[in-house]
Amino acid sequence: MSSTTTDTMGQYWELEPHHHPEGASTSLGFWVYLMSDCLMFAVLFAVFGVLGTSFAAGPGPKDLFDLELVAVNTAMLLLSSITFGFAMLAMAKGDKGGTLRWLAVTLFFGLCFLGIELYEFAHLLHEGAGPQRSGFLSAFFTLVGTHGLHVTFGSIWLITLMVQIMQKGLIPANQRRMACLSMFWHFLDVIWIGVFTFVYLLGMI
Repeated sequence: MSSTTTDTMGQYWELEPHHHPEGASTSLGFWVYLMSDCLMFAVLFAVFGVLGTSFAAGPGPKDLFDLELVAVNTAMLLLSSITFGFAMLAMAKGDKGGTLRWLAVTLFFGLCFLGIELYEFAHLLHEGAGPQRSGFLSAFFTLVGTHGLHVTFGSIWLITLMVQIMQKGLIPANQRRMACLSMFWHFLDVIWIGVFTFVYLLGMI
């Protein structure tokens, strides 16, 4: 192989990483994932829209929902979204301790949300209003339960990210992970506002 060819290949390998910087496609790929998740929730909302009045002579929203408890649960998730914003601000300042503290507060609110939701599900099952009782309850448990599973996954991701930050600090890779988790967490917030409005508030009218 000639020296000219060798030099050219050497220059190619030196330049190639600059065409594919680390993490360049992470944000785009995560947006694609969120859009696919959005489509899934759109289908679940549509299913609830069709089955939301299929009570099968059983209990309906006015008989089952405790709107005050659901409002408290909604506040937990909204507060967790705010505290995650504070964690992002601390990260932008390079404040590792502040980032971890705000992430811990976010996790606390997220776990409170899950605890209240599990209490609500347990209460409904105790009242004999399980997903097999009617089309309405099947659609309700599927929609709300799917959102709850997403919050559970987000909480596990949050714990994992906190461990990574404690071990390696606010390195670029952890900052990208923070940005992706932030998008995911706020997305869950938006979906829950839809659930609260469409399922609970309209159901009580």
